[in-house]
This record gives sequence, C-alpha cells and structure tokens, in this order.
Amino acid sequence: MITHLRGKLVEKNPTYAIVECNGVGYFLNISLHTFSLLSDEENIFVYTDLLVKEDSHTLFGFAEKSEREVFRLLISVSGVGASTARTMLSSLSPSDVRDAIANEDVPTIQSVKGIGAKTAQRVILDLKDKILKVYDIGEVSQQSNNTNKEEALSALEVLGFTRKQSEKVVDKVLSQDTSLSVENIIKRALKNL
Repeated sequence: MITHLRGKLVEKNPTYAIVECNGVGYFLNISLHTFSLLSDEENIFVYTDLLVKEDSHTLFGFAEKSEREVFRLLISVSGVGASTARTMLSSLSPSDVRDAIANEDVPTIQSVKGIGAKTAQRVILDLKDKILKVYDIGEVSQQSNNTNKEEALSALEVLGFTRKQSEKVVDKVLSQDTSLSVENIIKRALKNL
C-alpha cells in the first residue's frame, strides 16, 4: 500500500526513523544497514513495506530497494517474522544474506542472533531457488581475497572448465598449500580436473 516515502527526516535511531511527509509523521522500523545509509540531510527518500496484522500496522523502511526485496523474501519463510528479518539485515548486508542463501552457507545465516540451525536451513531451502532466479545468479562462488586463486580460476575458465567445478579443485589444492603461485595452482588443479 505504501511503497516509498519522500520527506523530512525528523528523527533517526538505530532501530527506527521518523519521516514527515506533508505534515504526517511516519514511524519506520529500520535495520542497522539502513541506519548507516540514511544521510543526516533533512530531505530523504526511503522504500517501505507495510506489514498488516490483525492487531497492528507496521511500516518498515529501507534505504535500498534490494534490501526491501530481501526483507520480503525472508518474511515469506515460515517461522521468520519481520523482527527476525530485520535482525538478519542488521547483522548482514542484503548482499551477504543473498550470497549466504545462494551458497547454502548455514553458518553465516546461523550467526545471526536468534536463528538456529533449523531456521537457517529452512531459509535456504525456501529461498535458494527464488534468490538464484530473481538475482539471476548462475554459478555462485564465495568471495575471496586470494588474488592467486581468482587468477587461477579465471585461467581455468578460459581453458573451458566451469567455475563451480574449478573452484572445488582449486580450494582443495589451496587447502594443502596456501603459498602456491598462480602457475602451480593451475598445474595442480589440471591434474585433478
């Protein structure tokens, strides 16, 4: 019903913001992610999601459209309410949540306060296909700070191996010796592909 607000930022706290639009003040529940992105400027624009229950109407605010989309996906999961979804988006960025689901990374999702193993697995089970489809993620790979690994993977892709297939082998090679040069990573990986 209310999809976004453009107005004057009256108050900003880590868990909520009050935005005044044409004399009406809207109380928005926000995540820490949105809190960090909201500027202290007077005029702001926020995406919103109105949650209607029989005993309340709750408005959630998001600095980015992508965060609102992830929030909507999360609350569609049985057992994940709006407060749990907001906690997830306060602990992890929307892209971290998205990648954790796409990569079936249970420990990352479980690292959020209040989420147990069963809930984390249910989130992944219910949302993985939607995340892959909505964000058009094909072969998802973990982000890595290891430039040698990235260069080796790129080279193996050029040689015709899929990234997912190569990554498993390269990770195995690097687990044995992390100090290998790009050339040696590729040589050892080719023996196992």
